[in-house]
Parts: sequence; C-alpha cells; structure tokens
Amino acid sequence: MSGTSADGVDGVLVRFTGSPQRPSWRILASIHTPYPTQLRQQLVAAGQGCSLPAAQWLELRQAVTAVQASCARATDPDGHARVVGCHGQTIWHQPPQDSARGASWQLLDGPLLAELLQQPVVCDFRSADLARGGHGAPLVPLTDTALVAPTGGWRGLLNLGGIANLTLLPPAAGPDRDAPLQGWDCGPANSLLDLAVERFSGGRLLFDEGGCWALQGTINETLVQRWLQEPYFHQRPPKSTGRELFGAADLERRLGELGPDVNPANGLATLTAFTAAIIAADLRRPPRVIELLVAGGGCRNQALMIQLRRRCRGIWMRPLDAIGIDPQHREAMAFALLAWWRLLKLPAGDPAVTGAQRGGHLGVLINP
Repeated sequence: MSGTSADGVDGVLVRFTGSPQRPSWRILASIHTPYPTQLRQQLVAAGQGCSLPAAQWLELRQAVTAVQASCARATDPDGHARVVGCHGQTIWHQPPQDSARGASWQLLDGPLLAELLQQPVVCDFRSADLARGGHGAPLVPLTDTALVAPTGGWRGLLNLGGIANLTLLPPAAGPDRDAPLQGWDCGPANSLLDLAVERFSGGRLLFDEGGCWALQGTINETLVQRWLQEPYFHQRPPKSTGRELFGAADLERRLGELGPDVNPANGLATLTAFTAAIIAADLRRPPRVIELLVAGGGCRNQALMIQLRRRCRGIWMRPLDAIGIDPQHREAMAFALLAWWRLLKLPAGDPAVTGAQRGGHLGVLINP
C-alpha cells in the first residue's frame, strides 16, 4: 500500500485462515520501502495537477511499479504469497458529482508487476465501485469489519495518513447491532502538514517529526473555526477526497489567511489543530462513538494526538496496536485481504460506505 503521503510503500506478508468474513490472521513479515526523493517529488506534483508529457507518465508508471515490486520481494523474498494485493499510487481522485460517475487513478502497471514477481496480482481496486456509482473510497472500512471485533458500543477507527478517514463499527449488541457499517474521508491529515513543513524548511524536511515544530507554536483558533465552515466538511457521507482538494494550492490559501509573515511554528500548530478539529466535528455527529483506535503516520505526531484528545473528550482513544494491529500494517493488510477475497470470488463492495448502487467484486486479478 502507498497512500496519499506518497512517502513509499508499506508491505506485509500475512496469512489468513478460517472464515473469509472474519479470518484469523498472522503477520509473517513487514517492510517499508521509501520512494527515491525525486520519484516522491514527481508523484506529489503529479497528484496536484502538474502536467507531464506522455513519455514521462509512462516512465513514472514504470518507476512506481518497480518500487512496488521491490517492496513485495523484500517482504516475501521466497515468493510464498498465494496472491499479491497492490493498491498502486493514487494520482487523482474525482468523486461522483450529481449524476456524473466518479473516477480515480492509481498509477501501476499490473501486468508488469505480476511478471516481475511471477505471482498473481490483484490491483485496480477502486474502478468497479466507481463504475457502480460509488466513490471507490474509502475501502479500508470494508476490511475493518473482518479484522476488528465489535464491542459493546460504536467503535471508531481513525487513519491519519495524507487524508484522515474514519470507520465506524456497529456494536455487538443492543438496538444498533444491525446498523450499517459507516466510513468516509474526513479531510486533510498529513497532506497539508507535510507540504507546509517542506515549504517552511526550504525542502530540508519532509514532515514534522513527532509534531515537535507544531508544539512550539500558537494556534489561531479563529481561523480553525472559520475553515470548519467550508463545504466539504458539511457534506454527509458517502464522501471521499485527496490532494486534488487539499494540496499545494489549498495550503497557499490557508497560509495567506494566516498572514504573509506567518511564524512557521504557528502555521503548523494551526494546521495541526485544524486536522484534529475536522475529526472531532465528525465524531460529534451521531452515532456516538465510545472508543477510537488510531492508525497511520499521524499517530506518531504528538501535537496532533494532543489536539485530538482535547477536542474529542469523552471518547476512549488509543493506538490500533492496543488490539494487536500495528498502525503501520493496517492498510497493507487491508489490501492483502481484499486480494484474497478477489481470489475467492467473494464480493467486497459495501454501498453503505462508498455509495455504490450495489456491492460486488473489487479488484482485477492478473496472472503472470
């Protein structure tokens, strides 16, 4: 899996056994393969609308595929995997609007990946749901129901990647036990923060390690509350987004509102609080969540976690590894499970999450 942050590829080798709907699982190996600096810069630029000649798009696709293959080999050097699930690198995401279907582009050469690995590959997970009128996102909530047990109340899972997204799992008992699964993209998590750090540091830094820089700043709460009134944050799910909405142009607008001579620490503190405020606002809507499990790179940002705890009072918040899932493994494991389901010809789409007209298979199976 490589997410919106485009920092590299997370790989896991996972064994699933038992019922596909609620399997037992064991992580056998895991690795993170960083993108080379130039490739990451090209991907981030392309994901914000930078135009490229056709030849460069082809080169970019081959380069992304090569890193995905390298990650898979390093994770499973002896080729034990029965199937490889690969999400590819999202370049552009266009949600459905009115009567127009949406579209989403995950850069990858699936047949090349299958040939390089000499293993079956499942990729292009979003297109089928988009064709059925859905958003094609978020997809990880579909696997959360299989991998995370329900409890006595509504249980939330928060991913703090480039984009923040939520899964809400219905309780195991009580009047809401038969309620539908819920999940959506909240808005920016690390996408604006990472771009701001790169800008403020003159390219020297790519992210605010531990949130140390933001912790030195002062939050402009007036701006945070004003930004919360923007249309996306008042849309009802299903909804999805990415860098096309919360990218470099959006960052420049927000920094402009902070003032031409904004102190970097104050800017990062305000953007960090903004992310936390978006999530808190979503969690104030029904159903009432009693527990929030946090995953993704943002869970290591102490400034962000402090703001989340302050703004989500009354919710028991803890890292995903508290229930035995490494926060960095969740999304890669999700696409491994989606690939297994596709191999078994099991439907995976859920209209309650993506807004599709019906459920169905997700992913394209490619044999070498």
